[in-house]
Amino acid sequence: MDTFLLGALLLGGFWMFKRRDERQRIVLLSGLLSKYRVEAHMAQLTDGYLRALGEADPERSAPIWRNLAATEAALQTELQQLAADLKDLWGERQRVSRWPVSVPMATRLFPQYSFDLHALVALHAQGLAAALRNDEGLSTRDRAFRATAELLLFQHSCHWFCRSKTVASARLLARHQTRYEQVLAAVSPATRQAYGALVGR
Repeated sequence: MDTFLLGALLLGGFWMFKRRDERQRIVLLSGLLSKYRVEAHMAQLTDGYLRALGEADPERSAPIWRNLAATEAALQTELQQLAADLKDLWGERQRVSRWPVSVPMATRLFPQYSFDLHALVALHAQGLAAALRNDEGLSTRDRAFRATAELLLFQHSCHWFCRSKTVASARLLARHQTRYEQVLAAVSPATRQAYGALVGR
């Protein structure tokens, strides 16, 4: 009975510290994002891409693509500004644990198993900018597909920072019916290489 009680107390303490750590991360990132419309712009873009690609008549899809250009520019600017905002954070507050599950104070106690959120968001901003510039000369459809993948990977990174990699991947699958590995395969080779070097894939 004593062993069971001790185990329950340890598990309860672990859960309490885990929840507190996650809440702090959610509050931190939400505060940084609150002055931008990143989530709204992402939804507008992904929905707009689907509508434009669903039009068989190019004359009907052309106005949709033109209207999306302003949203693309706004989102690109916001991601760059968010990356700049993250420069002001110190130490473990912007570290992300490489472990698949959330462990309280992991980035403080084991910094060698973590990476920098500022560098990750800057990478996502660069990846989206390159996709929107269409450096590789992709078709309109493939450009939209590439930009969407870059945005989904950014969203995954935000959830990874707030919770864990496992939770982020589960949310990606639940919300977008897309696996983490599929998103990685769909981003640009430059993003995939830099991302792998940063997060330790």
